[in-house]
Amino acid sequence: MQKKPIQYLALGDSYTIGESVPENDRWPNQLAEKLSIPRPRIIATTGWRTDDLKGAMEKANLSNEYDLVSLLIGVNNQYQGKPAAQYEIEFEGLLNDAIRLAKGNVKNVFVVSIPDYGFTPFGKSKQEVITQQINEFNRINKRITDKYKITYIPITEISRKGLDDPTLVATDGLHPSGKMYTLWVERILVDLKLAH
Repeated sequence: MQKKPIQYLALGDSYTIGESVPENDRWPNQLAEKLSIPRPRIIATTGWRTDDLKGAMEKANLSNEYDLVSLLIGVNNQYQGKPAAQYEIEFEGLLNDAIRLAKGNVKNVFVVSIPDYGFTPFGKSKQEVITQQINEFNRINKRITDKYKITYIPITEISRKGLDDPTLVATDGLHPSGKMYTLWVERILVDLKLAH
């Protein structure tokens, strides 16, 4: 019997689809390459909030057969001034969906923290407010992730190197470059190994 290839599903927004970087540089694709597994199915679009992702997942009619599911969502809830309380409810719903899609196994799911775009040329002028709000949203998603005993990957500190090292920011002055995504993947691999 031939073993079925590992199926990976990446859920998110601009950071997961890799806005402003080539397809190979998207972090889920880099991660799949490092794990020697097929490229993931990515359900992510720039500008999506938690409710947009939920709607897209329902439309995609996904089956509960994934061996690995990642979730990174929330920056657009913050950017568009949506309430943290609403994010809390919707994020928990999405995490439950992720668990179900990962064959009900919490060990097959991981959450990536929201990066801090205050440390980019785009966000620099409002950095203090952005950082404060991103911290609040990350406290929420970490608390919920911990409640379900799911692996949480904190990449926010890595994202805060964007102003010190311009090569970590994409040419749009807002999103991470492929080089920064490589740093995320290194961190993800460490934390996934510890969890398993």
